[in-house]
Amino acid sequence: MFENDLKEFGIQLSDLQKFQFMQYYELLVEWNSFMNLTAITDFDEVMKKHFIDSLSIVKAFDYMNENFDGKSVFSLNDAKCKVIDIGTGAGFPGIPLKIAFPDIKVTLLDSLQKRVKFLDEVIGKLGLSGIDTLHGRAEDYAKPDKLNEDKTLREKYDLCVSRAVANLSTLSELCLPFVKKDGLFISYKSEKLTDELKEAGKAVSMLGGKIEGQVYFELPDSDINRNLLIIRKVKSTPAKFPRKAGLPAKEPIK
Repeated sequence: MFENDLKEFGIQLSDLQKFQFMQYYELLVEWNSFMNLTAITDFDEVMKKHFIDSLSIVKAFDYMNENFDGKSVFSLNDAKCKVIDIGTGAGFPGIPLKIAFPDIKVTLLDSLQKRVKFLDEVIGKLGLSGIDTLHGRAEDYAKPDKLNEDKTLREKYDLCVSRAVANLSTLSELCLPFVKKDGLFISYKSEKLTDELKEAGKAVSMLGGKIEGQVYFELPDSDINRNLLIIRKVKSTPAKFPRKAGLPAKEPIK
């Protein structure tokens, strides 16, 4: 089933990559027995709802290539591509993307130290390189640091991804500051956005983004609705954003 689903996305894995996904699953279930990582532990459900869902981002790139003739669209096979996963939790979508597209550079950011410890274990056991973890709040890591530009992660990434559950205005404030000009922020959502998209329009624009579209689909061989919202960074994010930790969630830009 997993391999058939991958074919739907045009993804082919080596034996090593398949083994890494199996290792990842086993570690997820093992660690989930003593800490809360996911409510989903059934093998087929993890494959579909976590791994395949994470890799579904390829549909966003297909959409952009079809509608924008590939303009300013980098490839997930590009070794220069730097990706940050905000609120990664148990590593989704960042680790599946790293396994399937091993050339990309990936940063996993999460606010809970226990989860970061799990992520480090997965990275070590799977023998992944070009991937690192960060413990902390997105609001802190994305702040501008004029005295030490190497210390801040602000506008250092080609692609920011997030499956975190939050409204789009909040997510945009947490994610867009990390993205380079002409880079992308892609938000994984469970349904097509209408009202939320309208409400977040001002925030996206203020933060330097432009909504390029959304890709609505069902995961292969299922009735699970998914939506990938594509936002391009068209100008630098004003220095006052993101605001201090907690504010983007408590008081979303309106």
